[in-house]
Amino acid sequence: MSFIVYPAIDMRGGKCVRLLQGDYGKETVYGDSPFDMAKSFAESGAEWIHMVDLDGARDGKRVNDTYVIKAAKELNAKVQIGGGIRTEADIAHYLDNGVSRVIIGSIAVSNPEFAEEMVRKYPGKIAIGLDAKDGYVATHGWLATSEVKAVDLGKRFAEAGAETFIFTDIATDGMLSGPNVQAIQLLAEETGKSVIASGGVSQLGDLLALKELQSVGVSGAIVGKALYEGRFSVKEALKAVTESC
Repeated sequence: MSFIVYPAIDMRGGKCVRLLQGDYGKETVYGDSPFDMAKSFAESGAEWIHMVDLDGARDGKRVNDTYVIKAAKELNAKVQIGGGIRTEADIAHYLDNGVSRVIIGSIAVSNPEFAEEMVRKYPGKIAIGLDAKDGYVATHGWLATSEVKAVDLGKRFAEAGAETFIFTDIATDGMLSGPNVQAIQLLAEETGKSVIASGGVSQLGDLLALKELQSVGVSGAIVGKALYEGRFSVKEALKAVTESC
C-alpha cells in the first residue's frame, strides 16, 4: 500500500477556509470555490481529496454537501467527507452520490452504538474521526471536549470493525508546527488499524516522518495550510513520498 497524501478542503459559507486550531473566529479564506480547489488538487495527481463541512460540523447537519458530491462525481479522485454527519441518511446521501468514504466524529462519542452499527453496515466506507485535545476527544466542530480518551474510543471501534481512523491533534492543527507523531503512532499501535494523520504538517519532512510509521499502520496524511501557504505543492508532496519508498 502506498502512503497517501490527502489535500484538504475545509468549507464554510461555500468558500475554502482554514481555521486556526478549530477556532471559528480565526478563519482565513483561501478560495471562493471548493470544487475548483478540488479540481486543481485532482489535476495535480491527488488520489484522494479530504473535504470538511465546517458549517455542518457546528450545526449538526449537512450544509456544503453539493460541493462534495460535485467533486465526487466529476473528478478523477476519491473523496472523503466529514462534518455534520449525524444520521444514516447523511451517510447514505454521500455514499449513494459517489463519495468514497464518510467520516463520523461527534456522533461516535455521543452515540457510539449507532456509530458501531454504521461501521458494520457500511464496511470499508466509514472512517472514525478522532479529534483530540490533550488526548481527549473533542466534538461538534471542536467546540466541546468529551471525557473520552481518543485511544480508548479507537480501540472500541477497532473491535467493532472500523478499519480507518483519522486522528487530529487540535493543538497542532493549522499551526504549521509539525504533527504529533507520538500520539499518531500510539493510536495506530493500540488499534492495529489504518490511521490517517491530520494537523501540523508544515514541510515535506513531516510527511516523510509519518511515512516511516507506515509499518505500524499510519497510512497517510491530510495536508491543508501548508499547501495553501505555498510551503510545498501537491505534486511535490506526492513526489517526496513516492521517492522515499
